Amino acid sequence: MSGSSAQGADPMAWIDELESVPSAVTIGKFDGVHIGHRRILEQLRALADAEGLAMTVVTFDRNPLEVVRPDVAPQPLVSLEHKVELLTAAGADRVVVIPFTRAAAAQPAEEFAERVLFDGLGARVLLVGEDFRFGFKGAGTPSLLRELAEPRGARVESIDDICFTDGRRVSSTWIREALDLGRIREANDMLGRRHVLRGDVVRGFQRGRALGYPTANLGAPVEGFIPADGVYAAIAHVDAGTFAAAVSIGDNPTFDGVQAKTVEAYLLDVDLDLYDRPIALELVDFVRPMHRFDGLDPLIAQMARDVEATREAVVPLLEPGA
Repeated sequence: MSGSSAQGADPMAWIDELESVPSAVTIGKFDGVHIGHRRILEQLRALADAEGLAMTVVTFDRNPLEVVRPDVAPQPLVSLEHKVELLTAAGADRVVVIPFTRAAAAQPAEEFAERVLFDGLGARVLLVGEDFRFGFKGAGTPSLLRELAEPRGARVESIDDICFTDGRRVSSTWIREALDLGRIREANDMLGRRHVLRGDVVRGFQRGRALGYPTANLGAPVEGFIPADGVYAAIAHVDAGTFAAAVSIGDNPTFDGVQAKTVEAYLLDVDLDLYDRPIALELVDFVRPMHRFDGLDPLIAQMARDVEATREAVVPLLEPGA
């Protein structure tokens, strides 16, 4: 669900498009839909099933910080489209996407609860953390939500499954930190899946083909948080199938004139025309950092080693039953 408003129209008119269905509801950014998020979704699923309610997940079309504090807003781990796919795969009967605008940020807490959660969505059970805040300047609290729910015969449940790893609470922030350092295994463990980059293949400089390693270049914008520069072992999904891929992320320091960070994938043991076709890259492991080579021969030799490292890491994952 998304909404927009013409100039002069009610900027909150999208609320009237909501479908009121008796629901068990949770709300959050759910960036990355990591293992901590999935614990929450499992709890919501149990509540919904126990009372015959629709499992409804409410999220936003962008991080609210992009509107209220754009100077500190982080890059998202996944695109909105991918987030909705992940939430649906995690069991949500419906995913409601709130268009977060300045008008939404200014909405009083009581109005948001009454107009969106109870009247708009038909919330009968609300699952929130004790640190949950909503409405203008975060004035809404779980205590206020309980006060508003009681006269309607609804109730508020507390999230009781918080996921920790090595004593630290799993968070989207921590996952971004790991990706920024190229610690892809650590990030994948917290995501509970492999981190994915998605995009359409565009024409690049054709340098890889000239070196014997033709690459599929992802066009901008790339969906998904781009990790540290380097070479990664990955699983590539294209319409022709699934293949092992050595993925280069960075600015190609061996060549002059390449300024923007690029994402390029060399698919092992296959030669496909992928131009203008979608590709998804599941990052499996970090192979090596990016660095400048003194000439093409050492670069080609290193690329051969990268391919073998990728083959060793990825091919066993593609075998039947893996």
